[in-house]
Amino acid sequence: VQLQASGGGLVQAGGSLRLSCAASGLTFRSYAIAWFRQAPGKEREFVAGFSRTGGYTYYANSVKGRFIISRDNAKNTASLQMHSVRPEDTAVYFCAADRHIITSAVSEAEQYDYWGQGTQVTVSS
Repeated sequence: VQLQASGGGLVQAGGSLRLSCAASGLTFRSYAIAWFRQAPGKEREFVAGFSRTGGYTYYANSVKGRFIISRDNAKNTASLQMHSVRPEDTAVYFCAADRHIITSAVSEAEQYDYWGQGTQVTVSS
């Protein structure tokens, strides 16, 4: 299983950015997919995720209403559309996948078996 995150970059506060996660080596539609982020000196934190069935989406309170997670099972890709970004959104963003995760654990990083390499997002004020 491989996950490849891309789309990071430098963006001004208030702007938008779209991250993508390309997956291979898995039956994508059977996996829970999530985005996490890690800022310097901080722990990795949950941003947004899909349940394993794809029927439910979850967001961290800090991004709710600004970020949108989506997935295309036919293309084995997931995306994170970021709007109204803030300096505190600056972090390395990771996509993660797991086939066995239960819905209530979608936000728990330790539950995911597969991780992408991360893409840097920097928001300037």
